Amino acid sequence: QVQLVESGGGLVQPGGSLRLSCAASGSIFRTYAMGWFRQAPGKEREFVASINGIGSLVNHADSVRGRFAISRDNAKNTVDLQMSSLKPEDTAVYYCAASLYSGTTPAMGDNYLYWGQGTQVTVSS
Repeated sequence: QVQLVESGGGLVQPGGSLRLSCAASGSIFRTYAMGWFRQAPGKEREFVASINGIGSLVNHADSVRGRFAISRDNAKNTVDLQMSSLKPEDTAVYYCAASLYSGTTPAMGDNYLYWGQGTQVTVSS
């Protein structure tokens, strides 16, 4: 069992930056691949980025590659999403999730077992 709590969301102007963090508790963190997903109003949940259990592999969606970066600190049981050059279309609720496929970087939500409650990111002037 893993509990996930996201933080760091908020309102930011286009072109700005924001760092999301997800704190995990309840199990051995490094045995889980971690991912970030987002869901905008009226749209389906979308993969953003993922990282394998030891942090040696990362995967980013085409829509965010070069602007967002996922990282993890297994000593602190956290996974972060650094977001830069934000656009209005990045506005969404962002969720972190944990997958048992620790050696990979899953992009499908069905591969994740545990989910956080989400944090709102709004990009607007």
